Amino acid sequence: MADPARQAAGARPSSAPTRAVSEAERGKDASDDFLNIRSIDHLEFWVGNARQAAFFYSHAFGLTVTAYGGLETKMRDRASYVLQQGKVRFVLSTPLGPEGFMAEQIRLHGDGVRDIALEVEDVDRSFRETTKRGAKAVQEPTTIQDESGSIRRAAVATYGDTIHSFIDRSKYKGAFLPGYRATGEQPKAGPLLYIDHVVGNVALGDMNRFVAFYRDVMGFSQFQHFDDKDISTEYSALMSKVMADGSGKVKFPINEPAAGKKKSQIEEYLEFYRGPGVQHIALATSDICSTVAHLRDTGIQFIGVPHSYYEVLQDRVGKIDEDKEELSRLGILVDRDDEGYLLQIFSKPVEDRPTVFFEVIERKGSRGFGKGNFKALFEAIEREQALRGNL
Repeated sequence: MADPARQAAGARPSSAPTRAVSEAERGKDASDDFLNIRSIDHLEFWVGNARQAAFFYSHAFGLTVTAYGGLETKMRDRASYVLQQGKVRFVLSTPLGPEGFMAEQIRLHGDGVRDIALEVEDVDRSFRETTKRGAKAVQEPTTIQDESGSIRRAAVATYGDTIHSFIDRSKYKGAFLPGYRATGEQPKAGPLLYIDHVVGNVALGDMNRFVAFYRDVMGFSQFQHFDDKDISTEYSALMSKVMADGSGKVKFPINEPAAGKKKSQIEEYLEFYRGPGVQHIALATSDICSTVAHLRDTGIQFIGVPHSYYEVLQDRVGKIDEDKEELSRLGILVDRDDEGYLLQIFSKPVEDRPTVFFEVIERKGSRGFGKGNFKALFEAIEREQALRGNL
């Protein structure tokens, strides 16, 4: 019998994640924050070679391979590696043959995030409420089990070919999910703490549609909003709205391109990913300087900013704990708001296609996204685009 978890991962979502629903269909008794999300359970990447990708993420980012699923665990269609550090959990999956939806998606998109999986208190209610509000079902609520217990899961579609799985693992003691076995390795203590936010890119005119999806279907609310005046250069611009769950801990910024003289970073992504998808993943740390120094040593390449950025840093952000010379040497950006400040840095794309990249972020009070850094960052990204011939 086919594994329902794998069926969900390979199911085809509709190109549109929602249909029009009335207030009556939605139900007056459903609270806005009905999902009660515990955390981002994991991100699943569909990749061309999961073994090699696992080697990269374990050696470059310091994640530990804690579980494996494949032929040896009676998975006949794929191999998957589970990697962890702190509360960061990635699943890297590859098809074992050229046929099927997963192989088709990798040919289309290249390596990328398929599933932003959410751990919730009640899978059935999460699925029932989201589909009642208009979400397209990818997997009906299903229980999968083995000798370590049971998992309840379901899934709905979001932008592009990305999905949200709902997972309840409260009755499971195994390494990851049924069908996986533990490697015997425990996650090493490391600087990466959790996934701070996951950013999606959508086409021009679609941002508000997916903002409505997260608000009306998922019960999120708008956390922040940036328009083309906030994020622009001489040549290009973008707009972004940040959606957050009721706790404010799960945050999904949604970007769309804005009119400009040349191709923006969002348009470049959409061209090479062949549609909407996850642009970057922000990983939280408690010591960004040592984290970035280590990541540079392991081979992660970061986008560079000019020295002139640091010449006015004191005037712009005031007193901070970190040494400004060290920040300049490492290329770390700083921004301050009314609640505190944050430090952040962005990697170059980790694939040959200029699509997925990573952010490392340390928050010292600020809950923002580095608005004061947008211009310097966008200009740095444009320099990289120009080198690729894509500006």
